[in-house]
Amino acid sequence: MKAFVVDRIADVDAPPLGPHDLRIAVHAAGVNRADLLQSQGLYPPPAGASEILGLECAGIVREAGEHVLGWARGDRVMALLAGGGYAQEVVVDAGSAMHVPPALSDEEAAAIPEVFLTVFLTLFQLARIEEGESVLIHGGGSGIGTAAITLCKLAGMRVLVTAGSDEKCARCIEHGADVAINYKSEDFVERAKGVNVILDHIGASYLPRNLQALAAGGRVVLIGSMGGVRTAEIDVTAILGKRQQIIGSTLRSRPVHEKAALVASFLERFGDPLREGRVRPVVSEVMGFDRVADAHRLMASSEHFGKIVLRW
Repeated sequence: MKAFVVDRIADVDAPPLGPHDLRIAVHAAGVNRADLLQSQGLYPPPAGASEILGLECAGIVREAGEHVLGWARGDRVMALLAGGGYAQEVVVDAGSAMHVPPALSDEEAAAIPEVFLTVFLTLFQLARIEEGESVLIHGGGSGIGTAAITLCKLAGMRVLVTAGSDEKCARCIEHGADVAINYKSEDFVERAKGVNVILDHIGASYLPRNLQALAAGGRVVLIGSMGGVRTAEIDVTAILGKRQQIIGSTLRSRPVHEKAALVASFLERFGDPLREGRVRPVVSEVMGFDRVADAHRLMASSEHFGKIVLRW
């Protein structure tokens, strides 16, 4: 099979199929910032995972392991991966796969697993956000941000976002956000004061200000450190007094049984809107796998809105 390896498309061996696995003929794969970090040597795959880039894909089932139920050859499938999505074939535990509803194209399906499952894990399971609460999403125009807007509005939350331009703020409002804050010209602490939950990929450099913006009993979930700073000075007394929580999370390294449980819970909560097409990603660009470098440059520039997708 062909795969994108290091900086080019090359022939590689197809991965072996285990008894609980699906072999997927990949039609499209989502691009994530983790792919850029891995290509720079900053985010190695978990032990036993493919060294090939790619954390999500969509295609058709080519083969199912002997213990797999509910899947047949030719079924449309989208899957959360620990690696290997930038290839013509990938093998994944069946618990990490979801059926693609007719409402979604392959490109849309490939842009769902990583971001929507990350949002569901962090906001709905870890932060336990509830209907009527407010949430601040940093990077509202990103894949994670647009997915978070979609799920939180479906679940009845008030959604505030930050973005780096007035144009992106306007697009976030069009996508369903209630408030959009241009972090380059406005103070998000003042605009978002009293929010219940914050989803943050910037990390330490934002943490003290996130805590200032949080309401009593508020929760901030950290899913990245794009700010480049690893440590922060925070007022512990204030955290105690306001009963705030700081939660850290990654998805990629979780064991397959946890991912299977996450997928099942996501489908239980949002399966109907997914099948109806009300849960769908914002796809900014679709590029061929011969343009991986261009896709990564666009991702690094943050000039896109929503998801970037690669297609064979």
